[in-house]
Amino acid sequence: MLMTPSAALAQGMMDNWGSSPSSITSDDHTAREEVEGKEIWEKLQAKQLECNNLTDEQYGSLGEYFMGQSIGNTQRHALMNQMMANMMGEEGEEQMHVAMGKRLSGCEPNAQVPSGGVGFMPMMWTVGGGGNPMMGGWNGFGILGWLPMLLFWILLILSVVALFRYLGVSTRSRDKEKSPLDILKERYVKGEIDKKEFEQMKKDIA
Repeated sequence: MLMTPSAALAQGMMDNWGSSPSSITSDDHTAREEVEGKEIWEKLQAKQLECNNLTDEQYGSLGEYFMGQSIGNTQRHALMNQMMANMMGEEGEEQMHVAMGKRLSGCEPNAQVPSGGVGFMPMMWTVGGGGNPMMGGWNGFGILGWLPMLLFWILLILSVVALFRYLGVSTRSRDKEKSPLDILKERYVKGEIDKKEFEQMKKDIA
C-alpha cells in the first residue's frame, strides 16, 4: 500500500510512541471509557437511549470510544489523550471528548469545540448517513492529518500579511514620487483648499 510522506511520517511517530518503554503501559481508565462508550453507542443505535437524555460524561465516553475505534490501539489512544491534555489542559481534553461524542454520534453535529482543540477537528470526519461516524482515512495515522492543514493556514496568513506590507510600501513610494504641485492639486480636488489658496500656494512653490 502506498503512503504519502505525511502519512508515513505520522505512522512512524505513532509506531515510536507505541514501542517506547515509557509508553508500553496499559491505560485501564481509557480502556474502561472505551467500553462504556461502546455500550452507550449500541444503546443509541438500538433506540434504548436518546440524545437529549445523555450527560456530558456519557458523551465523553462516546468520544473516547470513537477515538479508540479510529486509532485501533488503547495504548496509542492513551498517548494521544496525554498529548491533548498537554496542549489543552485536562479540562480541555475532557471537553474535546465530549465534543467528539456529540459530533460523531450525530446528536449535535455542530457541538462547540473547546479553545485550542480546533487543530484536532480535521481528524474527525463528519457524520455520515444513518448516524454512523465516518472514520475512514485514519488508519492509525490520520490523527496527525491536521499538521499539513495547520501549515497551510500559517503560510496563507503570512502571505496575506506580506501582501499588505507590499501594498503599504508601494503606496508610500508613490507618495514620495509626487511633486509638491501634484499634492497641491489633490488637496484642491478634495476640497481641502479653495481656489484662492490653491493659486497662492501654486505661486509659492513655483
